Amino acid sequence: MQKILVIQTAFTGDVVLATALLEKLHWFYPGAQLDFLVRKGNEGLLKNHPFLHEVLVWNKKENKKKNLLLLLKKIRKEKYDTVVNLQRFASTGMLTAFSGAKEKIGFDKNPFSFLFTKKIKHDLTNSKHEVERNNELIQHLTDDSFTKPRLYPFVNDYNEIEKYTSQPYVCMMPASVWFTKQYPVDKWIDLINNFPSAYHIFLLGGKEDEDICKKIKENSSNSKIEIFAGKLNFLSSVALMKNAKMNYTNDSAPLHFASAVDAPVTAIFCSTVPAFGFYPLSSKSFIVETKEILTCRPCSLHGLKACPLGHFKCAYTIETSQLLSTLSV
Repeated sequence: MQKILVIQTAFTGDVVLATALLEKLHWFYPGAQLDFLVRKGNEGLLKNHPFLHEVLVWNKKENKKKNLLLLLKKIRKEKYDTVVNLQRFASTGMLTAFSGAKEKIGFDKNPFSFLFTKKIKHDLTNSKHEVERNNELIQHLTDDSFTKPRLYPFVNDYNEIEKYTSQPYVCMMPASVWFTKQYPVDKWIDLINNFPSAYHIFLLGGKEDEDICKKIKENSSNSKIEIFAGKLNFLSSVALMKNAKMNYTNDSAPLHFASAVDAPVTAIFCSTVPAFGFYPLSSKSFIVETKEILTCRPCSLHGLKACPLGHFKCAYTIETSQLLSTLSV
């Protein structure tokens, strides 16, 4: 039996996009053992995944180096035929290079790529979607067709949110790790205050996003807001998004959640741009960004902790009407 390990220890959204490789690998090698290595905290995304044999977890916050060496020992013991590394940093490069696998595949930007059996150029200037760039790693093993990422909420996840889905609702994910990727709180409040009264509004996110959601609710005049940030796990949130009339997200992980279950999504791009390759893939998807031509945009690839010029026009010049217009399409 062929054994394949996929490595993606970056952020939540990166793991979601990497699931497209699982779809394709399973299609071409249905009898293979597929394993996936993620950072601790992201393993919940892959719970009950029908194609995975095992999810390996790297705890990067406690005893980082020790845990990395323990992982290497486990990987070598497993005797994988193929290791596919989507990460471009030295730690996972070391795991790949010394995995003992017959085929070691990764991007050329990884410091250990000189020890890989196959390395692929990772080019952020070609406007390809990140899923396409990832697929180039396994194209020689499969083909060049496009495969979407996919998540698999389980029956328990749907049961958890069932009582909320009998009413028309939308989901909003207002937080982001990076300030310049996050649509401002007062803009979210304006959107909610002007939202059609027929809809309930569910605010989603992690435990760390509770405060921003509470601030939005407390300062809004809309009485149909409910906060689920910190209350639902990854897959329950995805299940709720799947049946929403619309999902409003920043350029962040929830955008890719929507893509992974083909949920309707309106993606708000502030300082970043869709050309970087992280745009939505849902069949019903919209991209909203400023109509103004700003010479300062984009100011970075992944977002910054503050607007370099102090005005944050890329967010504040987005009009509420742009967001509301996608609801009726």
